[in-house]
Amino acid sequence: MTRSFLFVLGSARSGGNTELLTRKAAEQLPPDVEQRWIDLAELSLPDFEDVRHDASREQRARPRPVGTNEAVLLDATLEATDIVIASPLYWYSLSATVKRYLDYWDAWLETPEISFKETLKGRTLWGVTALAHREEEVADPLVGTLRNTAAFFPMRFGGVLLGNGTRPGHVLEDTEALARAKTFFAQEPPLARYPYDN
Repeated sequence: MTRSFLFVLGSARSGGNTELLTRKAAEQLPPDVEQRWIDLAELSLPDFEDVRHDASREQRARPRPVGTNEAVLLDATLEATDIVIASPLYWYSLSATVKRYLDYWDAWLETPEISFKETLKGRTLWGVTALAHREEEVADPLVGTLRNTAAFFPMRFGGVLLGNGTRPGHVLEDTEALARAKTFFAQEPPLARYPYDN
């Protein structure tokens, strides 16, 4: 299967540090690798509504979305061999738009015709984030969310590329992050595991 990368941008600012770092990493991909970029600020989703246990809901499978932003995101997700979550560190975790996108993964698990869990099994989830702190440990909640999401399917987890940036363009001064970006997507990630798995 030819590799196809989906880059999901979840910043509240276009061209921010997280996006800049993500694009630096993407520049290193071979030319035959397909890249698709989706900015969640431009392809917004309504707040997620969990109706799985709603007594008023008829017992029927959730239909596949058609002709909506949700449908575009679903199709892009299903078509990708590699999904890159590019989210700044907002209050020590993912941005609201990225969290909403991942909440919709729960809905897609309730759509039998797409076999969402089986389709994503074995594919690869990556993360990129820029943070203002020098202490990278503050990003642990974000990293844990993505790692555990990958472990659920299970997907391969390539880890999270971290960069430092407090003002627009600042991450381009983080020479260590830029060096890591050069080889970030070149690794062969293992299947993700929950931290409590033996």
